Amino acid sequence: MSSRATKAALSLRNEERQIMPQPRVHTYRAAEAGLLVNSYLIEGDEGVLVVDTNLLVSDIEALRARLGALKKRLVGVVVTHAHPDHFNGVFGLVKEREVPVYATPSVARVIQEIAEAKRAQWSPIYGEAWPTETYYPNTLVADGQPIPFEGMTVSIHEVGPAESHADSYLLVGLPGRHPVAFIGDLAFHGTHPYTADGHSGPWLAALDVLTDRLAEASVLYPGHGDAAGPQVLADQRRYLLYYREMVRRLAKGEPALSEAAKQDLDRSLQAYLPDAPLTWMIGLGADAVAAELASDATLAVR
Repeated sequence: MSSRATKAALSLRNEERQIMPQPRVHTYRAAEAGLLVNSYLIEGDEGVLVVDTNLLVSDIEALRARLGALKKRLVGVVVTHAHPDHFNGVFGLVKEREVPVYATPSVARVIQEIAEAKRAQWSPIYGEAWPTETYYPNTLVADGQPIPFEGMTVSIHEVGPAESHADSYLLVGLPGRHPVAFIGDLAFHGTHPYTADGHSGPWLAALDVLTDRLAEASVLYPGHGDAAGPQVLADQRRYLLYYREMVRRLAKGEPALSEAAKQDLDRSLQAYLPDAPLTWMIGLGADAVAAELASDATLAVR
């Protein structure tokens, strides 16, 4: 097939994706103090399935109000991965009602391991804005296991360590249609990403796999930034490759960067993604990625 014919075929596929009926998805996005994190409300004829639940009390209450405005019952909550900006709000949503809170076993395990430590770390900074209780996933789902929701095809898929210590994504589709994907933080769209869990290598490997798995998805809904097509995965991959290369050069084999090196890294990444928010995340993950690269180099020598 010629290059022109290939471009025409891709254009036609994108047009078909845009006109196909899709699940009704409502987005609640926090302000920058809440990390611009997205929570999604998938609306059915009778109920609502929520994907990820925000970080701070004010945003959680706003999400709860958004849910109430739909005047449909909450039928479940999905937590895509084990970071507080995605699981902190579960308690605020499900209090006074018992509903399934879905997660893969690895995501649920890591939430159990880190929730109290994160509260101890961040409550002194955020004060009363940080929730005082954590509601843990009560319904564990295996990789690819379907979730019942009003005739839609809904399934959670395990990824493993990537952006966090345990990641997953959700596929939702109407019968006979391409699915939409809720990808958590597997790709950030238009913001600087969090890299401080130190799994940038596995994250790159996961993006390679997801590029194939999600090629037919009509829309990808990220944890931060606007909904996009599958190209958002390639964008995230390029960012990570550049970030790792800059850290490698600046760290010079050491497991941490000097403050001057972190400033150089910050300037380089802000130039790479100009005007993007969450710039403080650039330096936050520098030492974790430097340590990861140093460990990889040591293992390679052995």
